[in-house]
Amino acid sequence: MNGTPAPAPAPAPAPAGSADDGPGIPTRLLVHALVREDGTVDAGELYTVAGLLGMSDQQIRLCVRRLVAEGRFTQEGRGRKATLRAVADVTGSLAPDAAHVRHAYRQDAGLAPWDGTWHLFAFAVPESHRTARDTLREHLRHLGAASLHSGLYVTANPVAELVEARARDLGILHTLTRLTTTDLRIGVTTDPRALAAALWPLAEIAQRHEDLAAFAEARLARLAEGPPAQDAERLTTAVELAARFTAAMEPDPLLPPQLLPRPWPGTRARRLAADCWKRLREAPPTGRASAPRLFALYADALRPAD
Repeated sequence: MNGTPAPAPAPAPAPAGSADDGPGIPTRLLVHALVREDGTVDAGELYTVAGLLGMSDQQIRLCVRRLVAEGRFTQEGRGRKATLRAVADVTGSLAPDAAHVRHAYRQDAGLAPWDGTWHLFAFAVPESHRTARDTLREHLRHLGAASLHSGLYVTANPVAELVEARARDLGILHTLTRLTTTDLRIGVTTDPRALAAALWPLAEIAQRHEDLAAFAEARLARLAEGPPAQDAERLTTAVELAARFTAAMEPDPLLPPQLLPRPWPGTRARRLAADCWKRLREAPPTGRASAPRLFALYADALRPAD
């Protein structure tokens, strides 16, 4: 987080190993991704997009039945003529983490340079508070911290306020120790790039960005031929793009560019993804239905860096 004949309908998902091969999209996340601004999902649209993604009608029927039984949606009508209405905000995990995404684009624009400081966090939480301990550990990982030793984490980004706030909410702030250093050493390794390569799975993260870039580039080429002939094609591309963007961004610790191999594929992938979202938003809808709120969420997360 720019008339020609309309392009042919989007093809079915490509075989594994192609540029179109990517993360599977669970049926309930597809339902969540198609929630409109008014909180509704058009079942006809849902079934059509699901078909383009290789899902069966039976999968969707069972998923809808479960979501209604869980109280997450209500249903008016039956089959493809039904309307689902969200009981709460259920956009799902395909929605972008706006703060995370904006920081990534700020880094790409050179607006968040690294000052050479490492931020370390240590905690020793007793087994009686195991749930709180595990939650804090997952929060640190979500913020991009890597484990140095049991109970000791490090990141290059200044996230102390976020870590302390979470520890306070969990009632374990008194167990948290934090410090900063510009002299981090692991064994005999002191070079910042070498330390980053040792602490984070950069090759795996880079490959996820390469996959995102390949998908976005292919869809941009298709969109350049003309707008989608049907809304379902536009929505299918949006859902796939959101899934691939999430798969690339969630495990990315957003290390400062000074610590990454050059060129770093994340920069190109995010630029192509932003261009793709822009083209999708500009594509005129062929029906009267409003776009899913996913479009607005990405438009907000991909606002130009200040």
